Amino acid sequence: MTVRVVLADDHPVVRDGLQVLLASVDGISVVGVAENGPEAVRAAVTLQPDVLVMDIHMPGGDGVAATKEVARVAPAVGVLMLTMLDDDETVRAAVRAGAAGYVLKGSSQQQIVRAIQAVAAGDSILGSGVARHVLDAAAGRVSAPPDPLQALTPRERQILGLLAGGLSTTAMAARLALTPKTVNNNLSTIFGKLGVANRTEAALFARGALRPDSALRPARAPDDSAD
Repeated sequence: MTVRVVLADDHPVVRDGLQVLLASVDGISVVGVAENGPEAVRAAVTLQPDVLVMDIHMPGGDGVAATKEVARVAPAVGVLMLTMLDDDETVRAAVRAGAAGYVLKGSSQQQIVRAIQAVAAGDSILGSGVARHVLDAAAGRVSAPPDPLQALTPRERQILGLLAGGLSTTAMAARLALTPKTVNNNLSTIFGKLGVANRTEAALFARGALRPDSALRPARAPDDSAD
């Protein structure tokens, strides 16, 4: 079956060069082009290509944001990043956004064609120029993102544990021998540290992140003067 491809790049020379290259390959057909992120998303929705070849830096919205939107509105479309950028942050952002492949523009024509075919087949592929980022992360050479729970004080962890258990502010205050106002003040601080908006989000975060071990089981806290 023919692999249907859309090319998204703001440089005409790159788009034209890719079109010439892919026109010479049996089984691949370029069905559309885009010059920016929004156009790429529209092409993914309207043309439903097998592969959307996406640049990173484009006007009107970068390729990473466009990839995230394509994953939402046209999840059957495989996105292959084709860019000059090979830094850790960009590679990780593209993968998190939903890109199935990431190759550099300095790759050979054969490598680019193979990457398109791999993404069309449902595989994930990283070009040799960016694979080291994944290997570095796997080997622990790329630091993991900080754990928001580490920013909580023991008192805040107690209150978060009780919140995850479904206790009301009044019940938490009684359990910890605090005033409801003190509990609410701690909750506001917890929300800020965890980056959540309300009690429900904090409780969901806690249920997925807190371990039900003795270190996290609420104990009687000091009186309000210790806050």
